[in-house]
Amino acid sequence: MDEDINTNLKQLSTWKRIFFMLIFSVIGELIRLLLWAVIALQVASTLLTGKPNQNILNFGRSLSLYTYHILLFLTFSTEIIPFPFSDWNQTIGLQPTEIEQPAEKE
Repeated sequence: MDEDINTNLKQLSTWKRIFFMLIFSVIGELIRLLLWAVIALQVASTLLTGKPNQNILNFGRSLSLYTYHILLFLTFSTEIIPFPFSDWNQTIGLQPTEIEQPAEKE
């Protein structure tokens, strides 16, 4: 048991993922603030013109997909690191990964 824990703690891939998770946690919060600005702009545009602005709509959709990709990464649902380490809005092609459950010891 202790050997397994020591082996797990020494895996570089785990520490790299934790590092990226911290970075994307911060990026996710910044994107969340930006989404509030997009919401405010879209509301203002709708009030002034009577219809949503298509450019703001597309930008908001793109940011939402990016946020989704970050959340998938943070919850270990994908191994694909979000932009700028992969293509922008690669979320459409993402499939949740199957997480292998360790075999139970008897």
